[in-house]
Amino acid sequence: MLTLYHHPFSPSSRFIRLILSEYGAAFEERHINPWERPQELLILNAAGTIPVMVENEGPAICGPGPIMEYLDETRGYAIGDRRLMPDHPDARAETRRLVDWALAKFDVEVVGHLVRERIYKQIMPKSAGGGEPDSAALRVARANIDHHLKYFHYLVASRRWLAGDRISFADFALAAALSCADYLGEVKWNNEEDIKNWYARVKSRPSMRPLLGEKVLGMPPASTYADLDF
Repeated sequence: MLTLYHHPFSPSSRFIRLILSEYGAAFEERHINPWERPQELLILNAAGTIPVMVENEGPAICGPGPIMEYLDETRGYAIGDRRLMPDHPDARAETRRLVDWALAKFDVEVVGHLVRERIYKQIMPKSAGGGEPDSAALRVARANIDHHLKYFHYLVASRRWLAGDRISFADFALAAALSCADYLGEVKWNNEEDIKNWYARVKSRPSMRPLLGEKVLGMPPASTYADLDF
């Protein structure tokens, strides 16, 4: 049995939940508020970050990259054409590059600010940094998002999927990040038709349904969030 320690609106955690579903892996969930740094989490991961995954009595696997690789090595070869890591080394390198872009660069420059300021800080106590959103951080995120969307638009306009001809880990990494921004109404879909069409294809997959049903208490999602025909 797999156990995943995560937060519902952590983009990296959402990515792992998506690929677990795509790989048909049953798992139990442990909801963690990362800013609390609970002892349960620190025992597994001294860095105090999520996601963390444990299989049976094995060691903790920490971070989206190591978990992705572990799932592919232990389950990817068994599912044939549904494997999310390409066969060719060049394609694998491109997939890993874009996963890193979506969950690291895009998070640092855009989605991380949005999630922290508009979701986490509404839940966090003031002693942990909770309270009113930092308007400067939100301005940075809103200024940066268009640059990222233009790059993603360029990729999906020239490829069938984000990293190439087949759907891959890269598509789910970006979809996980965008889903958080979309919940908050921070994505201007009308500006980039190709990336909107790409997201609609990913959004329609069964693995996305549990995420699209989740809500932040007291904060309803944007109208585009759960709409497959947005």
